[in-house]
Amino acid sequence: MATPHNTAKKGDIAKYVILTGDPVRAKKIKDILMPDAKLVNNIRGMNTYTGIVNGKRLTIMPHGMGCPSMGIYVTELFDYYGVEKIVRIGTIGTLNEKVPMKSVIIAEESYTKTNYDDYFIKNGASFVKADAEMVKVAKRLCDENGIQNVCGRIYCSDNFYTDEDRIALGAKYNLLGVEMESAALYLNAHKFGKKAVALCIVSDSLVSHKGMKAEEKEDMFEALSKVAVQILFEK
Repeated sequence: MATPHNTAKKGDIAKYVILTGDPVRAKKIKDILMPDAKLVNNIRGMNTYTGIVNGKRLTIMPHGMGCPSMGIYVTELFDYYGVEKIVRIGTIGTLNEKVPMKSVIIAEESYTKTNYDDYFIKNGASFVKADAEMVKVAKRLCDENGIQNVCGRIYCSDNFYTDEDRIALGAKYNLLGVEMESAALYLNAHKFGKKAVALCIVSDSLVSHKGMKAEEKEDMFEALSKVAVQILFEK
């Protein structure tokens, strides 16, 4: 096999990749964007597809949950497979009552206290930036496609269940929402000199404790996946 986690050969993975956490959702995005795409990896059910969209090669891959899982896949994508750009499409719980449900947070920066990388062992909690140009492009294309959005900081946590006061943390650092993977994505993009941005659908609120219905999430993923393609292929 090519790596312990990916059976794809070099050349099977495109230079442009859409990542999403759930393998089932990755297949749904594949069916929307490129139904004839080839399955290039299926280790541990992380089915990965490469096909053609608008005349260009694209790969869609799941990344699992948390920084350790994200870190494995993006390290290999950047370092072994030569991927240049990644857009992550995921969900996020908002920490700010002014950020509405069904909107998209374009994560300019990810604040984290993760132990994923030695950088944080040496320097403590900090912010990791997305690629600035991809953020600008994402903002413009979301606006053009009628997707309500906001750019800002998010919190990347190692824990889904916690006693931490995340509302207070959000207020302290101006964090719009909390998820679990962006820091590992951004850290590796910086490490390997590549580009990445996370687009996070606000699926629930830690303030109001309300959430989106499953079908509403899927509608948002369909619209956002088409925007992600445009972001990746933008020169």
